[in-house]
This record gives sequence, C-alpha cells and structure tokens, in this order.
Amino acid sequence: MDEDSRSTDSPSQSQPGTPLQASHSPGAVNLGLVAGEAARHPQTSKYTQLLAVIEELGRDIRPTYAGSKSSAERLKRGIVHARILVRECLMETERNARS
Repeated sequence: MDEDSRSTDSPSQSQPGTPLQASHSPGAVNLGLVAGEAARHPQTSKYTQLLAVIEELGRDIRPTYAGSKSSAERLKRGIVHARILVRECLMETERNARS
C-alpha cells in the first residue's frame, strides 16, 4: 500500500502561500470546502482554509512514519502553510475585535 501516488509537482503544492490540493477519500471529514476549492472561492475564511490544511496534514503523518520521503516533504510544506494561515487567522481575529 503505497500512499506516495499523489502528485507533488503541482505549483499550488510547492508554494507555501497557496492552498494544498485535498484528495477525497472515503471516511474523510467533509468540511464543505477543501483546500483546492478555497483558492477558487475568495470569500472562504482563513479558518476554513486552515481546517482543510490540517485535514490534509493528517493524511501524511502515517506514511511519514513509515519512511515515505514524499509524504514527509508534503508534511513539511503543509506545516509551513498552516503556520502562515494561523498568523493570518490571528490577524483577522484581532482586526474583527477592534471593529
């Protein structure tokens, strides 16, 4: 069972400031919007984007422990992306608290 079949050469996955593409799998939590759709819907909140990125991170943890280098790289990029989104969520929350 090789979980490295997902493509990693997509430009949206290689740049930390862009949402990651989420793959649909049975049993996955449906957030209504996946990370790839967030890029097409600018009104999507940063929080919804963050939830989608966190969901995607969860899919790469087990293969990373099993020694998958591509999953480890996706996990690293996802963590960087999640950190950026957390900062943006905090700024958005502070902005909303002032108004």
